[in-house]
Amino acid sequence: QVQLVESGGRLVQAGGSLRLSCVASGRTFSDYSMGWFRQAPGKERTLVAGITWTGGATYYEDSVKGRFTISRDNAKNTLYLQMNSLKPEDTAVYYCAKYRVAYYSGQFSPTEFGSWGQGTQVTVSS
Repeated sequence: QVQLVESGGRLVQAGGSLRLSCVASGRTFSDYSMGWFRQAPGKERTLVAGITWTGGATYYEDSVKGRFTISRDNAKNTLYLQMNSLKPEDTAVYYCAKYRVAYYSGQFSPTEFGSWGQGTQVTVSS
């Protein structure tokens, strides 16, 4: 069973940057596509960005395109989310998650992610 631990969230001013990290336990990290989700108070958890198991393709929610970059280092079992030009509406708990199917490179389905981490709080002040 893969365990995921997120870090890097904190309070930041609008326009600032943060880099989130997600470290995975186990030896199968490189076999799975990964994603970053976020959940704001009173709202559903949504897929923000995804990356295939090879790192060759990425997905971004429209609201973060051009500002966020997802990447992975399979040698370090680590997933990253670089967030630039942060806005107050980016405030949320951010979670990383593993795609249920190994070696998947198709269109991401948010319901096919699992093995959630505990989340890391990102707060953007105006």
